[in-house]
Amino acid sequence: MSVANGRALLAMPGPTNIPDRVLQAMMRPAEELSSQPILDLTGSLLNDLRLVFRTKGETFLYAANGHGGWEAALTNVLSRGDKVLVLASGRFAIGWGEMARFLGADVEVLAGSWRAAVDPVAVEERLRRDTNHEIKAVLMVQIDTASGVVNDVQAVRKAIDAAGHPALYMIDGVASLGCMPFEMDEWGVDVAMSASQKGLMTPPGLAFAAASEKALQAHPHATMRTPYWDWTSRMSPPLYMKHCGTPPEHLMFGLRAALDMVLEEGLEAVWRRHALLAGATHAAMTRWAEGQVLTCNIEEPSQRAPSVTTILVQGDPSSITDYARTVCGVTLGLAIGDLAGKAFRIAHMGHVNAPMVLGSLSAVEMALQAQNIPHGAGGVAAAITHLSQSA
Repeated sequence: MSVANGRALLAMPGPTNIPDRVLQAMMRPAEELSSQPILDLTGSLLNDLRLVFRTKGETFLYAANGHGGWEAALTNVLSRGDKVLVLASGRFAIGWGEMARFLGADVEVLAGSWRAAVDPVAVEERLRRDTNHEIKAVLMVQIDTASGVVNDVQAVRKAIDAAGHPALYMIDGVASLGCMPFEMDEWGVDVAMSASQKGLMTPPGLAFAAASEKALQAHPHATMRTPYWDWTSRMSPPLYMKHCGTPPEHLMFGLRAALDMVLEEGLEAVWRRHALLAGATHAAMTRWAEGQVLTCNIEEPSQRAPSVTTILVQGDPSSITDYARTVCGVTLGLAIGDLAGKAFRIAHMGHVNAPMVLGSLSAVEMALQAQNIPHGAGGVAAAITHLSQSA
């Protein structure tokens, strides 16, 4: 007997739950593409993206997904043949590096673990050996949604500085922007990118990039530049050039509503909410792990992401994910990359509150009981205790 009827709940790491306010903002007629309302909307979005990235640099908006944001970041500052150092900690930095290689970069991967964050000491050591400064950029994700790790952006910046290396520092913030602290200017990030479908609560289809002054100085010399992604064109006054064609109006209407929600709540409050809900998830996972079948993929608690938790399973994780979806109406994230078929993921990012996260955890615990999967009892109770003591 299914109890899934009712409003379905997404507990997967993108696309995330879209607020009604965002959906309603999109349910309107189109505007003339070069009209004053669209001009004003474009300007307000680019300005408020600066607030979210915490930068005084330039921001850019693209009709694209996160992979498009990767390409925008790479092509605007790099040249074919440039050496790029990719800091591995799961799937997505590797994917960004694969794109850089396809575009003509010479890519080196600094090996990492699927179960731990990037080691700043190893980064400093590798850059110190690059005495001729052949490495032109360092690529890292702040949160890898496949492994569930959070990397320390500030610590890696300090490692780059300690090595005295001039490489551009480039960060993927797809799963972190709007979910946890990100201080682009304060932490010395040169290029950052993100997308709409996770912490920013908007349907997939928008990608964002932000550029420091150092990145803008590198831009004119980049030979990877292509017309669609090009910052020079998008910084020119005509509205048509800022979008390289027709603006993605309805996604922009939605993003405007989403950014209004973020700024009304307060960015720091948004970060705190995500930290609390992640803590509740980790408390439940710690209790479940007592059955020695489930375990958190990221071993060090301080390195667990505030937006998604990846859970390793001895056996077939589909017995949990299928049950949660068909019986409870909760869609959990499937594992990808090296963890495919070995894990599942619980997202706690974007438009989420305590009842939503507790509902997702309850569906997991219900599946564990129904499927007779060994686990420590009281995971949801531990999550409630965490929130009652912390919220």
